[in-house]
Amino acid sequence: MTALRQLLGALLLLVPVAGGADLDHSAWNRLAQTYVTAESHVDYRGLKDNAMEELAAYLAQLEKPWPADMQSQETKAALINAYNALTIRWILSHYPVESIWKTDNPFQEPRHTVNGETLSLDQIETRLREMDDPRIHAVLVCAARSCPPLRREAYVAGRIDEQLDDNTRSWLANPQLNVFNPGARAARISPIFEWYASDFETNGGPREFLARHAPPGAQAFLREADTSIEYETYHWGLNDASGIGEKYSQVSFYWDLARGGYLYGTVKDWFLGLGREYGVDPIIFGSIYVGAIPFFSLSIAWLIRNVRRGRSPVAPALCASFCFISAYLYLLVAGKNIPAWVYLFVAAMAAFGVYSTLKKVRARLREGDRA
Repeated sequence: MTALRQLLGALLLLVPVAGGADLDHSAWNRLAQTYVTAESHVDYRGLKDNAMEELAAYLAQLEKPWPADMQSQETKAALINAYNALTIRWILSHYPVESIWKTDNPFQEPRHTVNGETLSLDQIETRLREMDDPRIHAVLVCAARSCPPLRREAYVAGRIDEQLDDNTRSWLANPQLNVFNPGARAARISPIFEWYASDFETNGGPREFLARHAPPGAQAFLREADTSIEYETYHWGLNDASGIGEKYSQVSFYWDLARGGYLYGTVKDWFLGLGREYGVDPIIFGSIYVGAIPFFSLSIAWLIRNVRRGRSPVAPALCASFCFISAYLYLLVAGKNIPAWVYLFVAAMAAFGVYSTLKKVRARLREGDRA
């Protein structure tokens, strides 16, 4: 019996320790090939009617703790597949729906279990962003029509670089998502490049990224500094094969943001951030900043009226300038990290005021001499 135990122990040493390969993505591969169209749209109805159990079984595998010795490429592939599959499951739990924004807090709520942790979609995305590979923005699909193409196969460690490059090229070559006009030296690109600008900056910058992966005819001019780059409007309608999301409008998008509390949260963070950035009381700074807006608008209207009637634009111009700079004048007294343009603007406004005053004084003196 002792000899048998020793033999079994020796045989066990020859069995490879569980690695990343033990995460089997073949089920996601079958689902993607079956229910993702050539246009990268998803047959959500077919999935919901025929493949919910297979999708659930695949995600149940990803819920359990992953092998501790997974390599970075294996982890990257698994996280990408998890993000895309979980997004689709979330849509299926509400389908039919025009947009993911019609659902409750789709990105920030920790409701998904991955590798033994409860995470939000945003947190999964953050894990991938921390890998310092901006190509991940070309493969994460948030169920919107303006998302990069959803690949019709699972990402796997052995081919991850090839797959990332290929999907990035497909994304940039799609004229509905990115438009390159070498003749006009202009490009209209996905706002993803604006939202995640810092990810691209640390990897040569968005221009270098575009030049590396854009269609061949567009690569050279994208590296030039004078190339005009603008951003497309993001279409948040559902990427459904039936077209249910096609009519989802920007008005509906903003309404859904407001309904879900996102606009309030964004404005609050911006409002408080104004003060934190400059080391002053955020309520005072933010109140001056926001409170000056209507007075600035009235000053501009006053300026336009004076110009149209041939009257002096000096007073309304100074008033508009003061309203524009008022919050930053508070910074000059109580703040820090004051932008250089504030000093320049204040100096220019003061110089303009002095010049206008001297001009008026001279005009009055000339009128007195004639009298």
